[in-house]
Amino acid sequence: MRPLLLLSSIALALTAQTQAQSTQAQSNPPAQLRLGVFPNVTHAAGLVGIQKGLIQKELGNTRLVVSEFANGSQVNEAFAAGAIDASYVGPGPAINAFLRGVPIQIYAGAANAGAVLVARQGSGIRNVKALSGKKVAVPTRGSTQDISLRHLLHENGLKASDEGGTVTVIPIDPANMPAAFASNQVDAALVQEPWGAVMESQGAKLIANEKAIWNGGDYTTTVLVVSTDYAKKNPEAVKALLRGHLAAINFIKASNAGAQKAISDEIYSFTGKRPSSADLFKGLARTQVTSDINLKTLAEYAQLNMEAGFARAVPDLGKLVDLSWVKALAK
Repeated sequence: MRPLLLLSSIALALTAQTQAQSTQAQSNPPAQLRLGVFPNVTHAAGLVGIQKGLIQKELGNTRLVVSEFANGSQVNEAFAAGAIDASYVGPGPAINAFLRGVPIQIYAGAANAGAVLVARQGSGIRNVKALSGKKVAVPTRGSTQDISLRHLLHENGLKASDEGGTVTVIPIDPANMPAAFASNQVDAALVQEPWGAVMESQGAKLIANEKAIWNGGDYTTTVLVVSTDYAKKNPEAVKALLRGHLAAINFIKASNAGAQKAISDEIYSFTGKRPSSADLFKGLARTQVTSDINLKTLAEYAQLNMEAGFARAVPDLGKLVDLSWVKALAK
């Protein structure tokens, strides 16, 4: 019986040690949480959560450190370098980073739709088929908008030039696209709000609204991604981030005017450009801010991502996506 008693004592000691370590980790929160976000309406939950202090409030003694990014490629580089702990980002870059072995996981959705196709005034473009021979801007190669554009082109019998087609796809940061239109650098753009609305107010023509881009507008365009290393070491901080995320979504749903101001202030602080109230109203109307994810369209998107040549496989969504925490917190 002595060996059994010894093993039992060791097991109890190890359990007590694990519980003590867990308690200590919870009582000693991390010094900071480094969060990435874009100056786009599709990142409204992040922008509002930051500007209104909703995320910091939930984090308590853990300091929120915010980094602004222009596209998903920059986010992936930051995750790979260990420079950020979490970020709002499009599903395309998140999928590609995951497939390359970057230790990240999607913990919540942030927005559906919220991107439009617009054409520069004087470009002669009236529909998608007229994009043949034209230059079209997207935020970056392999971005959610890049894949969406290619899908739209294929549906209309066209291809990008790097696929042997006649449409030249050019990466430009969304906040710089209005200037690119004004200088005739590109003819059209598939871009997140509010930049589509901004270009419309400057004379651009709406070619495809958020519902015409894909699946009637029911597709995920922004997710909240967290470093798996950070989540493992600091689960309570991640849950606090998710509570702040949910609080921001609720704020946006309850106060459109308040959300517009918060988004405007954050975009201005990042870019020095302040979209008008009308542009933000239109942009928010075209965006569904939500913590949920349409997994069906996410799987379809992953397939399109592979077909476009940005990945050699589709990810195991069961490993990439974990919505259990945010769903439990949302109850």
